[in-house]
Amino acid sequence: MSTAISILGGVGLFLLGMTVMTDGLKALAGSALRSVLGKAAATPLSGAFWGAIVTLLVQSSSAVTMTTIGLVSAGLLTFPQGLGLVFGANVGTTGTGWLVALIGVRVSLSAYALPMIFIGALLKLLAGGRIAAAGGALAGFALVLYGLTNLQQGMDGLAESLHPSDLPAVLGMPGVGWATGSVGLITLIAVGLAMTAVMQSSTAAIAVTISAFFAGAVSLEQGAALIIGQNIGTATSSALAAIGASATAKRLALAYVLFKLIAALIAILAFPFTAALMQALSDTADGTTLLAAYHTAYNVVGVAVLLPATQWFTRVVERLLPSRETALQRALDPSALANPVIAVEAARRVVADVVATMAASVAAGLSGRAGPTAQDGVTAAATIEEVRDFLSELKQPPETEPERLRLTSTLHALDHAGRLAEIVAGGVPAGPGAAQDARAAGLCAQAMRAAQAVGGSITAETALSTQAAPIGWKVAPEVAAALGEAGGAARALDALQRGHRAATLAAVAPGELTAADALARIDTVRQLDALAHHAWRASAHLVGRGG
Repeated sequence: MSTAISILGGVGLFLLGMTVMTDGLKALAGSALRSVLGKAAATPLSGAFWGAIVTLLVQSSSAVTMTTIGLVSAGLLTFPQGLGLVFGANVGTTGTGWLVALIGVRVSLSAYALPMIFIGALLKLLAGGRIAAAGGALAGFALVLYGLTNLQQGMDGLAESLHPSDLPAVLGMPGVGWATGSVGLITLIAVGLAMTAVMQSSTAAIAVTISAFFAGAVSLEQGAALIIGQNIGTATSSALAAIGASATAKRLALAYVLFKLIAALIAILAFPFTAALMQALSDTADGTTLLAAYHTAYNVVGVAVLLPATQWFTRVVERLLPSRETALQRALDPSALANPVIAVEAARRVVADVVATMAASVAAGLSGRAGPTAQDGVTAAATIEEVRDFLSELKQPPETEPERLRLTSTLHALDHAGRLAEIVAGGVPAGPGAAQDARAAGLCAQAMRAAQAVGGSITAETALSTQAAPIGWKVAPEVAAALGEAGGAARALDALQRGHRAATLAAVAPGELTAADALARIDTVRQLDALAHHAWRASAHLVGRGG
């Protein structure tokens, strides 16, 4: 009973420590997690590399995966780029196995862990910001060490009653035939899968396996078989998390599951050879180190096989799970709300698309071509309302001043875009003849074309340039020129509108215009002035030049 309590308690402390440490590391990283992933994933290869590094640092493949889902949904990363990050996260998460193999089972750090827990808890409770986050990470790390000590004590007791001969024999063990070894291999893979599914942590399951080997309860080959199953088991949590999620989340979850299954198939086929290799190396290397290395190599090989075939793999996933979501639903993915930077950028792109579409349509109408209908304005207003509701659901405020300024700027753009949609919904003059003033119509059309260019430049941005640009970001010369043109036309139209009103009303007294005609002309030019003003101001705020 005491052995079981020690093992269960050790696993529980390990899981709690990993959770606390991961939360602290994520808070310590802050927005850097999102910006690094966004910048690093220019190609699937670089995405895999940095996905592994970031996962190793924050000790959470789920954090990297969820951030990747938000980046892909917001259009900041393509799906193949997102796959590169997910592949890399699988390699980075193997770092904890090395911690267990090199430190956890060899050195009893419980005497040092308790003071570390005390110091970390004090920092977490009494300090704030990054110091509190660092305290949480320290306390979590100490809990992991303390849990490993308890786990190892329990495994020492278990080894007195459990011997490798009590478990199924697997391929590669002395005197084991193919049939018996294959059945034993599949049996232990199933056991490893069940361990991860129950614990909901492959890291904890692998810590148990390495500790059991160190205590002598399992053999090297049996430990490797368990690791294969434990790697497959991590896919169960991803599959469960994808239920009811967005299409992007489901696709990445499916890609994660397929990656695990393909890597497992490769490991099973190669198991007789890897078992023989591990036995040969066991004379010069410690078995716990070999198991940690096998865990890492298992995932590295899977990435090496699938990464060159990313485009093909993407097509397979998209074909297996076609998306029925609209472009707007994909852009405003609720999973992005967990990351303010991603959520704000997703909203900014939607607003830019609305402004560019409406500006192009109004400019066409003022040039004598087919212009926007009232329904176009209603549709745009509904989209703006969805963006407003989306941003209202932000789970946490932006962390830095540039991020807060970016949110404020996006909200300003959202407000001007909403007013622009309201005017379009009310009806837009069809051209210079209807406006009765070609100069006003020409200035409005000029402002609209320039606003379309600014909005279009935002929707065409790459993930790399977007993530590298905080508020006050460097605007491309052609975009700055278009924004200047929109502002110049809007200001000229505003000046024209004020003089136009007085001149038009004065034309009524001598009979040049009827009162109804004069008021209609004034209202039309006022409407054109409002269209140009809101298109210009929305564009300016979208690129951080709103003032």
